[in-house]
Amino acid sequence: MTAITWGATSQTTRTGTIDRPLTLDPQKQAPMTSSAHEPSGSATPDVSISGANRSRQNRTREMQLIPEALARAHMRDRMREADAERQAVRLVAARRMQRRAERVSMRARRALAMAVMH
Repeated sequence: MTAITWGATSQTTRTGTIDRPLTLDPQKQAPMTSSAHEPSGSATPDVSISGANRSRQNRTREMQLIPEALARAHMRDRMREADAERQAVRLVAARRMQRRAERVSMRARRALAMAVMH
């Protein structure tokens, strides 16, 4: 089976332009190289971009997850504050009931003492 190409020979490869690359996937794009007519030292040397793309993808994923992580941490703090508030309210109520029970106990003792004396 032969491949049909429109207007291009099998030896030529199309590279696209900066504005219209052939593919939007950065790993499938050809790395940028300096041309032969540029003076030496005018452009940065060729570097491998796969590590940069992987780092960029990780950074993008991390940056997308930042609001979610912040919301999770905020809700965890709010839950901790609510638990502490509930515990404080229970402690105050327990102390109030203890004082009330002590007053009732003292009244009962006094009443018993008065009944024994008369």
